[in-house]
Amino acid sequence: MTLSERWLTVPDLVDLLGVSPGRVHRLFEQRTLLPARVGGVLRVPSEFLDEGEPLPELRGTLMVLSDNGFTDDEAVRWMLEVEDAIGDSPINALRAGRKAEVRRIAQSLL
Repeated sequence: MTLSERWLTVPDLVDLLGVSPGRVHRLFEQRTLLPARVGGVLRVPSEFLDEGEPLPELRGTLMVLSDNGFTDDEAVRWMLEVEDAIGDSPINALRAGRKAEVRRIAQSLL
């Protein structure tokens, strides 16, 4: 999976967020951030962060995808790939303030 310009490892996130590795894993469990396995290592797309913090709109969207049966890897891929119904990647749409549209489309996926 090479859809992100930059993938962040747990140690990268520890440095960037100024938290412990345990806290990073709690962010994963809470769906505040979501990793994918890239090269056998858990990594988070840098696009999931904004000014050194998890993008606030991300969590609800990731929860919708999880509720619809998406695996973590599938959810990360969906967030990064261009979605025809949006005309852009869902993460770019979230970053542009189109949260309701992204979540509506995510809810329609099965």
